[in-house]
Amino acid sequence: MANMTLTKTPMPEQDPKVRARNFEEVALGYTAEQAMEEAGRCLGCKKPKCVEGCPVNVRIPEFIAKVAEGDFKAAYEIITSTNALPALSGRVCPQESQCECKCVRGVKGEPVAIGRLERFVADWYRENVNAMPEKAASNGIKVAVVGSGPAGLTCASDLAKKGYAVTVFEALHTAGGVLVYGIPEFRLPKAIVANEVQKLEAQGVEVMTNMVIGRVLSIDELFEMGYQAVFVGSGAGLPMFMHIPGEALKGVYSANEYLTRTNLMKAYTEEADTPIIQSKAVAVVGGGNVAMDGARCAMRLGADHVYIVYRRGEAEMPARKEEQHHAKEEGIEFKTLCNPIEILGDENGRVCGMKCIRMELGEPDASGRRRPVEVPGSEFVLDVDTVIMALGTSPNPLIRSTTPGLETNKKGCLIVNEDEMTTREGVFAGGDAVTGAATVILAMGAGKKGAAAIDAYLQK
Repeated sequence: MANMTLTKTPMPEQDPKVRARNFEEVALGYTAEQAMEEAGRCLGCKKPKCVEGCPVNVRIPEFIAKVAEGDFKAAYEIITSTNALPALSGRVCPQESQCECKCVRGVKGEPVAIGRLERFVADWYRENVNAMPEKAASNGIKVAVVGSGPAGLTCASDLAKKGYAVTVFEALHTAGGVLVYGIPEFRLPKAIVANEVQKLEAQGVEVMTNMVIGRVLSIDELFEMGYQAVFVGSGAGLPMFMHIPGEALKGVYSANEYLTRTNLMKAYTEEADTPIIQSKAVAVVGGGNVAMDGARCAMRLGADHVYIVYRRGEAEMPARKEEQHHAKEEGIEFKTLCNPIEILGDENGRVCGMKCIRMELGEPDASGRRRPVEVPGSEFVLDVDTVIMALGTSPNPLIRSTTPGLETNKKGCLIVNEDEMTTREGVFAGGDAVTGAATVILAMGAGKKGAAAIDAYLQK
């Protein structure tokens, strides 16, 4: 009999007052008993809508049935038949707007906790088995993958399984892309990312770090080196700013810089090579997951007050509800319907405040959301010494500017056809380099599609 409890099995978590000052993982994960209890809530639908909502088509009812039986190894094998990175997607994928929103249990209660179960299975396997995958027989064909984020790792894994000789070129000194520089340790421990990269290398994939494609090597030179196809999964790492007075003051960061210093370079440790100046009051401008990550990092780095400043209302925030909830629990204050108009500086050129204006929502704009409109005479100053701009990102222009025949749209994103091939023969692309900043799981889906397209192209 199915477990007909209307609510999800609660996820054990660190106490908010404790976790707000450490970088250890917030969610502690299910025990085996909790996982089996939650798995019992799945009805095993004959026509599961949840699978349709998954960008990588995880066989959700099948793996959950194995969890309910206590056969966690079989559950892992089912998940990884379509998803190369379950420990990652189980943590950072927005399941509430994808697989879980399709779950029939959500009609009269909460959906099955698919993401929590996926995370449990991946963690159980890593802690109890952690067998490295076997290397497939080589077909002798070389493929280059630019970028080791979720799109690149997924593409490389799928190609390696088919016998291709894959080399991943990563610009930074550590593989993982946004998974290591953008997502904080308390949401995604870096040891888990490293374990996934290790599995990739066991499949025969060569990972080369400190390789800035477009500087160290060009796309043309990769072809000259014998690579017969290239997948560009270089992400969207170019930050956006508001272009308001005071943005050049000391103490103004892009979210990219702030998070990279914190996550990749471990600014919270005493031996950090790239420390961050101690802040007392921090304003994070934006309402997405990156804004939440920046604000929660600032709190853990010792700030007394941290504000999320967002020009629309809380209901319009694109950040996951779970991230908003965790941020509030940790003492972060939400200043919604507010927009910065100037950053104020002291005599030393450092931030000493941020002038904002209150907003109200007008008619819907092109995005379908109600457009924020300034309220005349409502200006006020927020007393802060640090400002983090988390307004979104776009692809870095380096690759497109050094590759003849590679076309982009007006936002700088690579143009691809239905098979993810760019306007340059043999060059494929996917993830944020094509869509602009999006989710990890969508990038993984693009990596899968890119690998299939490259295989079909090379087999002609």
